[in-house]
Amino acid sequence: MIFFFVGGVNQQVSQVLKSGAGRCINCGSRADLVEYEKVLKVFFVPVWKWPGKEPLMHCNNCNLFFPPALSKSGCRFCDRVVDPEFRFCPFCGSAL
Repeated sequence: MIFFFVGGVNQQVSQVLKSGAGRCINCGSRADLVEYEKVLKVFFVPVWKWPGKEPLMHCNNCNLFFPPALSKSGCRFCDRVVDPEFRFCPFCGSAL
């Protein structure tokens, strides 16, 4: 008898804590601070959900989850903290 298992564990957003809290480490777009849950899917049907341990950053553009410590909401060139809404650094003028 041969048995094939089609399934896996995915992460999905359960609640947005702060919208636009930082920048994505992958694509550079805005990322949200979220609470997430892990979901076990068997044959693409959710079977079991359990909450994540700590809030994570989530990028809606590339669907990446990453720790908030990696999200740098500041200028890459002068290392000063900059509002995530800004497109240019007010201190050194570089593009964010």
